[in-house]
Amino acid sequence: MRITLVAATRPNFMKIAPLIRAIDKHNTGTGSSGAKIEYMLVHSGQHYDYQMSQVFFEDLELVKPDIHLGVGSGTHAWQTGSAMMEFEKVLLKARPDLVVVVGDVNSALAGALAAVKLHIPVAHVEAGVRTGDMGMAEEVNRLLTDHISHYLFTTSKYDDADLKKEGIPAGRIHRVGNIMADSLVMVRESAGRSDVLNRLGVKDGGYALLTLHRPANVDEREKLKMILSRIEEVSRSIPVVFPAHPRTLKNLLKFGLDKPASTIILTTPLGYRDMLRLEMGARFVITDSGGVQVEAAVLGVPCLTVMDYPVWRITHETGGNKLVGSDCAGLEKAAARILKSPPQSQSKPKSSIPLWDGHTADRIVSVLLKAAS
Repeated sequence: MRITLVAATRPNFMKIAPLIRAIDKHNTGTGSSGAKIEYMLVHSGQHYDYQMSQVFFEDLELVKPDIHLGVGSGTHAWQTGSAMMEFEKVLLKARPDLVVVVGDVNSALAGALAAVKLHIPVAHVEAGVRTGDMGMAEEVNRLLTDHISHYLFTTSKYDDADLKKEGIPAGRIHRVGNIMADSLVMVRESAGRSDVLNRLGVKDGGYALLTLHRPANVDEREKLKMILSRIEEVSRSIPVVFPAHPRTLKNLLKFGLDKPASTIILTTPLGYRDMLRLEMGARFVITDSGGVQVEAAVLGVPCLTVMDYPVWRITHETGGNKLVGSDCAGLEKAAARILKSPPQSQSKPKSSIPLWDGHTADRIVSVLLKAAS
């Protein structure tokens, strides 16, 4: 069985790494019995900043990509079209039995489109995620990718239900859990040895962690300024560590907002282990990142999401994730409630969400092998 794996951005790497480990385990005979799986890793180059790309390959011990398309940034249409054209060249030469795409970035849709037009089956990892906001490019990518994929690997009952509502046959839907939990479980121990807290001058439980990157939150000066003003209010009660995404950092500089209050610790982007260590030690997390929401849920860290609607509904069902609005209007009250409650234990938590247990990639490999037999 020959598989081509497509990666493009930081969250993609964290979803691809467990798959490669599961495939390698199978191929060396310590996993499931059956045919060997040959794989090729293609990096579209959608993230080309070192801290958002190469450093994550190092932290996750990922093999070097077999092919780097070097797509880079651009408009959604340009980026998607460029990735599709370059990926088609790869597929025409490699002719794999299956293409695996992950997440909801432009490169995932491009890889899926290029494959199905060449009559190559597609597997979508993290299928069925819906927010209902078609104004988000990610929502468009998710919807289109799901409807042209042959294998849809979902994270929860909500994903399954949404796909069935859209008319996708149940036989194509496989609930396997959240693959980002696999990377977290693998890296957790080594992340615990990171010295990032010492470097930033903070201690476990003594800070909140902030991440912002969505265009709707960071691309307009007044919107970003408003969010930061509310973050500053929170930072009067607890210091806030703010590792800025390259897009956000660029806008902070452009808008003259790169010198926040001294209680907000602004840093450049960090590697996966450093970020995970910060999440592990945070009193709570403030974020608009889907990936950080997953990690907070698995770690048992309270999460305040800077959005108007949920991405991972099951994390809200368990009570660990709360929407504070895209304008952060509910942030101060939500943060105050957390600070009044007993701190989370620093002991190793176990996720309360079914199948978010670190074995998602093994389940995916089992499904694919069964289908190929």
